[in-house]
Amino acid sequence: MGQGMVDPVNVQQDFAWHSLRSSLLVPASTQQAFAVFTGAIADWWVMEYTWSGPGLLTTLEMEPWTDGMLYEIGPHGFRNDWGRVLTWTPPRRLVFTWQIGADRVPAPDPARASEVEALFRPDRSGQTRVEVEHRHFDRHGPAAEGYRRALTAGWSELLARYAIVVAKRTLG
Repeated sequence: MGQGMVDPVNVQQDFAWHSLRSSLLVPASTQQAFAVFTGAIADWWVMEYTWSGPGLLTTLEMEPWTDGMLYEIGPHGFRNDWGRVLTWTPPRRLVFTWQIGADRVPAPDPARASEVEALFRPDRSGQTRVEVEHRHFDRHGPAAEGYRRALTAGWSELLARYAIVVAKRTLG
């Protein structure tokens, strides 16, 4: 997988035909969990999962508003948009498009993009349950189900890395 593979033991996953659901418990308030997921994406995203790759990626960001973009800036200042924020409701809910095709080519047409929804729910333990659903894989065409299977491992690694960053920031 990506750099510094982590143990995804705390990430629970299930899937339907064109949907993948992942959930995990993180030791943070909903505000902290949302802030790390959205504002510190470069700290937990796997650099090998970007077009620029490690060593060439200069920026990975999510603009914090509805219609904001998820993008990276790589070599020579080249910007690649790979998603658009559809719903921005901190600290509870985020929905964005996944405009990366199964062939890893940008898919600028939103009708051909899948969607990612992240929910941040307080838990009785004082932690936050983070639920991520990546849905509408069917919009990616004939390779949709293979793409969903590939991203099952990808989301497991991403969320395990996310949990580590949350824990470091909140537990010191």
